[in-house]
Amino acid sequence: MTLRDVRPGDLAESLFPRYVDDLARRFDDPALDRSDVVRDALEELYRASGRDGSLGGQVARASLDPRNATLEAEYYKEIDLARWAGVKPLLWFWQMFDHSPFGRNVLLGTRLRAMLAARVFRRCGRNVRIFHDCEFSFGYNLTVGDDVTIHRNVLIDDRGEVVIGNNVSISDYANIYSHAHAVEDINDVSLGRTVIGDNTRITYHATVFSDVKVGRDAMVGSHSVANRDVPDFEIHGGVPAKRIAVKKAHG
Repeated sequence: MTLRDVRPGDLAESLFPRYVDDLARRFDDPALDRSDVVRDALEELYRASGRDGSLGGQVARASLDPRNATLEAEYYKEIDLARWAGVKPLLWFWQMFDHSPFGRNVLLGTRLRAMLAARVFRRCGRNVRIFHDCEFSFGYNLTVGDDVTIHRNVLIDDRGEVVIGNNVSISDYANIYSHAHAVEDINDVSLGRTVIGDNTRITYHATVFSDVKVGRDAMVGSHSVANRDVPDFEIHGGVPAKRIAVKKAHG
């Protein structure tokens, strides 16, 4: 695919290849036990001080700095670099926090993520709860309403635009997209505007495709793929998702 050439800086570009080469040398050294190499390498990385002079420690300390790291969204050609400059450090912190032992602390984590969301998203409403290991592409193309819950391991791809209304629940492992690739040419990327209406549920492992509108008080069933609009009050399920019911109050 056509991607941007991202170069984070001299430190990362010189230090990281040197570290990988050194680790490969140690793995290939017949005089060393690979289990010992792994143990020592992980100890260096997790200690992350870099002050002991070890190469692994230097790599770990440098890697904590978002200026020495890249995120996948940076390679997308439609990135707005001016807007990205402000949100990248926050998205990097968000991911590193979630991958730490502290990321499973619901009391701390939901408060911290709501604070970050208010500074990353185009708009973030009141009483938003986001659980661990959710990922966003740019973040700045995402609008989230009031009283929204986004459960763990959700992917929201806002390469185009994603709008989530009020009182929405997005269940674990759901995926919401706003870009698509042409069948004949993977480099032909189209951007869409994906909308999730008020009071709607996107349930476990469901997928919503780019440019789809899921209506108000609707539902996309577990493991379903919504590749076309879901009208208000309707429940859609299957692959591709089709209407399987209308909510009783509106049937």
